[in-house]
Amino acid sequence: MSNPFDLGNLENLLGSLTSTMNAMKEDASGLEMEGQAGGNAVVARVNGNLQVLQVRISPAVMDDREMLEDLVVVAVNDALRRVQDEMSRKMQSLTDGLPLPPGLL
Repeated sequence: MSNPFDLGNLENLLGSLTSTMNAMKEDASGLEMEGQAGGNAVVARVNGNLQVLQVRISPAVMDDREMLEDLVVVAVNDALRRVQDEMSRKMQSLTDGLPLPPGLL
């Protein structure tokens, strides 16, 4: 049985890893997730490149500026967490089977 960390396999491993990372970048650019706060009073949409695309605010929360600011922060952070969770899930599925040392990705 061959050692997966053998220097002879390094070139193949790096090629696979490069292909995997390119696929991840393509997936990230098309991924969009929403986060919400205050029972959908504020909804934020972000993409896989961690850019905020849209924020929707219910008129019902417009009167309390401090609460609205807090809700925007919570909604954006929720959307970012969802994107990161999805990207981690996709990364795991893309790297399954690659002989990578634990903790590399």
